[in-house]
Amino acid sequence: MDSFPFWLPVVFFLIATVYSTVGFGGGSSYLAVLALVGITYTVIPQTALVCNLVVAGVGVWYFVRNGQIDFPRVLPFLVLSIPMAYLGGRLPVARNLFMVLLGVSLFVAGLRTLLPPPRAGVFSGLSIRRGWIVGLPVGAALGFLSGLVGIGGGIFLAPVLILTGWGDARRTAAASALFILVNSAAGLTGQWVKGFHLDVMVLPLLFAVFLGGQIGARLASYRLPVSGVQRLLSVLILFVSVRVLWGVF
Repeated sequence: MDSFPFWLPVVFFLIATVYSTVGFGGGSSYLAVLALVGITYTVIPQTALVCNLVVAGVGVWYFVRNGQIDFPRVLPFLVLSIPMAYLGGRLPVARNLFMVLLGVSLFVAGLRTLLPPPRAGVFSGLSIRRGWIVGLPVGAALGFLSGLVGIGGGIFLAPVLILTGWGDARRTAAASALFILVNSAAGLTGQWVKGFHLDVMVLPLLFAVFLGGQIGARLASYRLPVSGVQRLLSVLILFVSVRVLWGVF
């Protein structure tokens, strides 16, 4: 396995702290930083997924304790996402194809973070029936992407929930954290079956994101202004996405 730079745990700690304040795991930024330092492509998604798992797990624990996860309403987004995340993690991918998918995913994620958030409830609120109609295909697509490249999917799921009037900001963050948790676990399982490339070198990163997730989950209740930091991270993500795609083509 590749050795990580000594400063990487500090960067991962900061990423986890910022993203966990809004229910995200930070997968897009982990991927961007790992790609930037030249980590082997087979290690990149596994590292991002296991970090997502830790941060989202911390967030879900706090959201469940506060009664903010609406399990019946988030279920349509989970039903197909879990097996598709496993399939994405299990699927062997050539390096060039992986880097293209990674670059495109990072570019979209960067734009998503950089642009203003969508207005809540642009469409009518989701009924139970519409929730299943929207949730099954959206969950399947994001789950597959999660397992394949290591991005949690919450950064894409949240705007869908906001646009459809699914719930308020706190419940949307809670749903995103749960989505990231289950799909990171499923994707990591698929990656494990395909061939695991992580060892004890990843432990400092896990400790760093665990601390960041704890702090971010607590800060979330105070609604601290972290949008500026998120926009700086989005610029990094966009830069790395262009660099990754430029290297492929």
